[in-house]
Amino acid sequence: MTGFIDLGPFSRARGTMRLPGSKSISNRTLLLAALADGTTEIRNLLVSDDTDCMLEALAALGVRVDRLDPTTVRVQGCGGPFPVKAAGLFLGNAGTAFRPLTAVLALSRGEYRLSGVPRMHERPIGDLVDALRCLGAEIRYAERAGYPPLEIRPARVRPDGRVPVRGDVSSQFLTALLMALPLAGTETTVEVVGELASKPYIDLTIATMAHFGVRVRRDGWRSFTIPAGGGYSSPGTIVVEGDASGASYFLAAGAIAGGPVRVEGVGRDSIQGDVRFAEVLASLGARIEMGDTWIEARGPISGRLKAFDLDLNAIPDAAMTLAVVALFADGTSRLTNIGSWRVKETDRIAAMATELSKVGATAEQGPDWLSISPPIAACLTPHAVIDTYDDHRMAMCFSLVALGDVPVRIMDPDCVTKTFPDYFERFAAIARPAPVIAIDGPSASGKGTVARRVAQALRFHLLDSGALYRLVALKALRSGTPSDDEAEVARLAETLDAQFDSGEIVLDGEPVGEALRSEETGAVASQVAALPRVRTALLARQRAFRRAPGLVADGRDMGSVVFPDADLKFFLTASAEERAWRRYKQLMEKGLSATMPAILKDIEARDRRDTQRGAAPLRLCADAQALDTTDLTIEEAVAEVLARWRSAACA
Repeated sequence: MTGFIDLGPFSRARGTMRLPGSKSISNRTLLLAALADGTTEIRNLLVSDDTDCMLEALAALGVRVDRLDPTTVRVQGCGGPFPVKAAGLFLGNAGTAFRPLTAVLALSRGEYRLSGVPRMHERPIGDLVDALRCLGAEIRYAERAGYPPLEIRPARVRPDGRVPVRGDVSSQFLTALLMALPLAGTETTVEVVGELASKPYIDLTIATMAHFGVRVRRDGWRSFTIPAGGGYSSPGTIVVEGDASGASYFLAAGAIAGGPVRVEGVGRDSIQGDVRFAEVLASLGARIEMGDTWIEARGPISGRLKAFDLDLNAIPDAAMTLAVVALFADGTSRLTNIGSWRVKETDRIAAMATELSKVGATAEQGPDWLSISPPIAACLTPHAVIDTYDDHRMAMCFSLVALGDVPVRIMDPDCVTKTFPDYFERFAAIARPAPVIAIDGPSASGKGTVARRVAQALRFHLLDSGALYRLVALKALRSGTPSDDEAEVARLAETLDAQFDSGEIVLDGEPVGEALRSEETGAVASQVAALPRVRTALLARQRAFRRAPGLVADGRDMGSVVFPDADLKFFLTASAEERAWRRYKQLMEKGLSATMPAILKDIEARDRRDTQRGAAPLRLCADAQALDTTDLTIEEAVAEVLARWRSAACA
């Protein structure tokens, strides 16, 4: 990737995706497999920066890990503390590696130095170090008290039966102690001081330890007891669940932009607390279905998602996704008890408030809360440039802004490699722009009238590409520009000051509907439409008509050039004689003189010119549906297009 990625505009989300392995489970499982007696095969292991940090650290500590395929490894357990007693470990910004390894190495009677990226050196670890020092560990701060880097010296740890640790800063401190204490060999109780943050992550830790034969006894959320002599033993094979935190972005996409979006690899049987994100979405009006190993999300039956005021301490990572979901809610939303955000990869409360304001929201913040009011009229600011602060979750959360039918630029997209390296490819696979029905065809095939009535029936926007070319022709006529002066006509097209408001077409501030329908303007439009540079000049303007809830585009190259990804393409045609007769009736109604032979000759000449021109020749695309209107009324043609659209939309 480059230094940024541009997304959207998208207005729909639909599809199924298989989740990568959970980061939290992957790193816990790797560490316990390394400490266990026996060999463990780990499947569906997350491939990411954070797991790479853990794998590199284990290798440096003397653990043999064989990679069987990209997501499967075999770990030869040490049956206790690591064999290497002196090492320097660089752990990036991986908290799920740094905190547990700190505790395990403090009990390993070796000499170690642990460091990371600058942001890791800003993330507090003093509460964990204090708890380990209570056990007799010798740990020194290499730079600033309370923060990494750390230097661990050999020491005999003497568990005296109880050890206190603060729980309100990060649940990873308690997780680290629980995972390390089986190495002590004596029964030890960890007492939590203060409110415990992110409780479901502790349940996850306890469940993972149980897989390796160590069963923690707990007294509510106040104390946790590790039994004596409870060393780890390999379960043989373990399959890592899909990442429930990663699932939140895709489930939110389904709730925001229609769906259905299904994630596979996590479901009602999950041991991860973030699976509760689906329940939160349901409380906001999203339609949620859940199986043992899958979850599916759709948008509300009608209206917008509901605004909310929620304590989100239990799901702090998935709660970040809700901060962006709030942009699509029907009022002001409030996220509370999220103080742990401030000590993550960045100060996420401050970062969220700053970036949400860029897309038009009003965001207010407090020590542990965030309030978000959507933009007025729910119109997000297009082309916002989102800074991600080297935080993978900021990048993934703000990709959802593109589902508001606006383009958005995400800076430093590579930061997602921390936990979800192919996130943007997966997101692109389920995100869709506003639907387009492209209706092409030769002159007098009825495509203009059919397109207008289909757009009215579906309440879609309408692009009459012929009107754009007629506007260019009228501009050329009024400025005295010859129709074959390609460079000058293209310049006129690029700078065209035209609006389509309330059915009225305005050029240079003046209504020009009648002038556009003149025979002279039509003849010149046919000529300038054959000029390649003119067609190129109007391409971006035509594509800009694509916006929610959808677009019906009428012309001669809508499906082949302008919207090659159109959801449904039609090619309307009729016999030359029938089209000449339709044209003859139009001229008679206008009171203009004409003869059938002359009109037929003109129709045939236009057909040759349109099909043989070098720029976007008129043709039936391979994926377009032909509709011969020779023997159809306009009403019948419209009904046929609508029936085929509804059939395709339900497929």
